[in-house]
Amino acid sequence: MSRTKNIFLEVLFFLIVVFQTASQAGTLDLIGSGATQDAFKKFSKELGLAVSYLPLAPAEPLGIIGFDAGAEVTTGSIKKISGAKTTLVLPKLHLQKGLPFGFDVGAVYSQVSALDIALVGAELKYALISGNVALPAVALRAGYTKLTGVDELDLSTLSADLSVSKGFTFITPYAGVGMVQVTAKEKAGLNLAEEKQSLSKQFVGVKISLAVINFVLEADFSDVPLYTLRINAGL
Repeated sequence: MSRTKNIFLEVLFFLIVVFQTASQAGTLDLIGSGATQDAFKKFSKELGLAVSYLPLAPAEPLGIIGFDAGAEVTTGSIKKISGAKTTLVLPKLHLQKGLPFGFDVGAVYSQVSALDIALVGAELKYALISGNVALPAVALRAGYTKLTGVDELDLSTLSADLSVSKGFTFITPYAGVGMVQVTAKEKAGLNLAEEKQSLSKQFVGVKISLAVINFVLEADFSDVPLYTLRINAGL
């Protein structure tokens, strides 16, 4: 148990350092005065994928008394309106709670003041197959995210995915495919048209459970590859 506690503290310290680094990062320059429609379309697509709701959990349901609460950090490279690439680091707080009949609900929140980005999101997951010793779990998930507090940009995402997972002792690998719809509207007075794009993605991950502490590592693959580390306290 002490070893688990030490691992938890080490990862938590790492996430605190990442949170501080993200809060001190340079500006993202959301909408520049010289933005073209094509540049805005590409930028909103990449930013939308980066802030979309990520599964970060196996397909199996948490159960009526189950929950996961903790912190995570997602990183990926996107292009600014100017075309220059920048590494986006998003620290987040989250909560997932199990409900009856194979349903789970979840919420996520992130704020990076130096980038002028705040993010809220929610999910609903339903286990089509809960899984057991012989069978893998299969689940459908719907997610929603929205940027808030951003004067020059109105951006939100809707997502849906299908995932499968199979537990082996304390390790549960999972994988899935999904779609993300990104809706973006500039509010900087540039007269750019609203962009609405439907994008596909794939993801793989693993949940490592150690007593009441668990870790999740996930990679999401689309136009913007994303990598996430999550640490949870849960049942």
